[in-house]
Amino acid sequence: VQLQASGGGMVRAGDSLRLSCTAPRNMFPMGWYRQAPGKQRESVATLPDVGTTDYADSVKGRFTISRDNAKNILYLQMNSLKPEDTAVYYCHAQSRFFDNDFWGQGTQVTVSS
Repeated sequence: VQLQASGGGMVRAGDSLRLSCTAPRNMFPMGWYRQAPGKQRESVATLPDVGTTDYADSVKGRFTISRDNAKNILYLQMNSLKPEDTAVYYCHAQSRFFDNDFWGQGTQVTVSS
């Protein structure tokens, strides 16, 4: 069983989307990253078990990361979307038992102007 990211789609500027990442119990889902065509993967938002929530400057005030610990699902609420938010969004998780990182398959977000 792997990370399952969903919720992407094609929207217009100003619209909202909510991404979800369902993780198996042996993983701790803790971050969203994105990669636009021709660019490196970048951190969008992280929500560690201990520590502070962190957002990329470009999404502060528009995106909110949260986690349902009972269901082990990580969310990313994206409001006021902009064309520059267009990218494949990946969920990141860490193993609860070993020093491993896991990545979801990615979900495409496309924002038109």
